[in-house]
Amino acid sequence: MGSESYSKRTDRPKVVITDYDFGDVEVEREILEAAGAEVISLQAKSEADLFEAAADCAAMMNQYARIGGETIRRMQKCEVIARYGVGVDIVDVATATERGILVTNVQNYCTEEVADHAISLWLTLARKLPDYDRATHQGIWRWQSGQPVYRLRGRTMGVVSLGKIGQAIASRAQAFGVNVIAFDPFLPADVAASLGVELVSKEDLLARSDYLLMQAPMTPDTRHFLSDAEFAAMKPGAILVNTGRGPTVDNKALYRALTEGTLAAAGLDDPEEEPAKRASWDPADNPIFTLPNVLVTPHAAYYSEESIRAARVTAATQVAKVLTGQAPDYTVNADALAKQSA
Repeated sequence: MGSESYSKRTDRPKVVITDYDFGDVEVEREILEAAGAEVISLQAKSEADLFEAAADCAAMMNQYARIGGETIRRMQKCEVIARYGVGVDIVDVATATERGILVTNVQNYCTEEVADHAISLWLTLARKLPDYDRATHQGIWRWQSGQPVYRLRGRTMGVVSLGKIGQAIASRAQAFGVNVIAFDPFLPADVAASLGVELVSKEDLLARSDYLLMQAPMTPDTRHFLSDAEFAAMKPGAILVNTGRGPTVDNKALYRALTEGTLAAAGLDDPEEEPAKRASWDPADNPIFTLPNVLVTPHAAYYSEESIRAARVTAATQVAKVLTGQAPDYTVNADALAKQSA
């Protein structure tokens, strides 16, 4: 189903789906129409595409499109903004809160998938599978095609952000005999210790890690969490895997580290420019895509047929609950709204 023109006018509360890439919105429509709502689906590629729809919507749901302050200030009836996923960096939560609009997200729907994807990228790069694959396809049958390959057991993996996904990554990695350390200023040390993980400073993490797995959310503090200074502080020959937000890694600095020999390889689930959030994109704009020691997947770490359905059902259910006077399961700014109205 393609995008719908925002032309319907009914007395039912309108739920606007800003954008989607999963084929249709029938899953959401079934849940929301049962709650008495009308569903309008768009394929917004800029914030201006949302302005007309914002005026009288009761709810807005977004996958990649940014719902910023300009959109939110146009909302006259909106009760809830629902994000398809955990991160809400593409929603202006502060302005939503000022306007008394609840923001929800989807949690715990893709922990296993992202952890599996991170480990897959790590093992693929550590065992030099792309090198061997390229060589054998060219008729070269030599174990030296991937040289050097190092034993995993006994080496050190650093994890940035030890939340549920980070913990799932750590438990999988420990099965391969690596020592796991982590940087997470928000996690109590005893929780990490119970997982067999040592919490360390950022400096210690960079200095000790043979493999660095990023699972950081996107915040002002985590933008370019890894840049030139950090790559210079890492072990020569280290491997980086980022299954968190793309902009937490400075891609220009990463390119320099990979081409100057500081890092051996990198696996990225999303480059810094986050192509799905752009109206147009060309890999030629990012030199990372020219490097043979870089694997890039299209923000697919969260994906399985089961997880994407769970995200859609959960996001729509949050909206349905709000519109029918029930408490949603996952809120981002409920406490702030409560304080504001007290």
